[in-house]
Amino acid sequence: MMFNKRVTRLVLVAAAAAAISGCASTGGNPKDPYEGFNRAMFSFNDTVDRVALKPAATAYRDALPGFVQTGIGNFFGNIGDVWTAVNNLLQGKVEDGMSDVARVALNSTFGLLGLIDVASDAGLPKHREDFGQTLGHWGGEAGPYVVLPFLGSSTVRDTFALPFDFYGDPWGYKDPVSVRNIGRGVRVIDKRAGALEAGDLVEEAALDKYEFVRDAYLQRRQNQIDDDGEKHVPDYDSESGVKPQEGAKPPASSAAQR
Repeated sequence: MMFNKRVTRLVLVAAAAAAISGCASTGGNPKDPYEGFNRAMFSFNDTVDRVALKPAATAYRDALPGFVQTGIGNFFGNIGDVWTAVNNLLQGKVEDGMSDVARVALNSTFGLLGLIDVASDAGLPKHREDFGQTLGHWGGEAGPYVVLPFLGSSTVRDTFALPFDFYGDPWGYKDPVSVRNIGRGVRVIDKRAGALEAGDLVEEAALDKYEFVRDAYLQRRQNQIDDDGEKHVPDYDSESGVKPQEGAKPPASSAAQR
């Protein structure tokens, strides 16, 4: 619980800092009035990624057999389906919500605690919903683009929703705390490993990586809220700016939710 409180405070401080810096911003994009702050935070996150996260994810990908990585992704994906089900129901999408509940029940039993995604093979598609999407579904405006420390791309609306997502994550209540924190670390590294090749493509193709990531994030986020063909796709990677490519790691409806 202390980890969640620290993260929540961090997010709120970041949002406040963005708002303060935005007052003096001269950014030309109306969706990105805090561009000065955002570029600095983006650079900080990129440095952390290059120095620590990407090397760890590369070692993880190279050291673990593909079926182990798939099992880890499936395990945390199954946990994420619980909060997805809640948000689908909150959005009034009862059919999708009940499908998510059935997924969790099937994968948690016949799928060996979620290590095997038997629900997808049984015709129960994977959805990805969070509280920011729920707010957007009911008309909540996204607000300006914000880059959060360590967490990456967001908007004011989604930053407000983050504490709900953290507290809605069942893994956040796992005891003992040591196992909970190890799981969090593995989940982050597994997700980053799934986006390694996509991130390399961005490095090679984008003239301005910040703009590429920002524009891709905002467009994809709106598509997620509009349910415009985005319900059954891999997770968005906020640092690389694109979704993990199929084949970047063993597929299987795997990557975990934010």
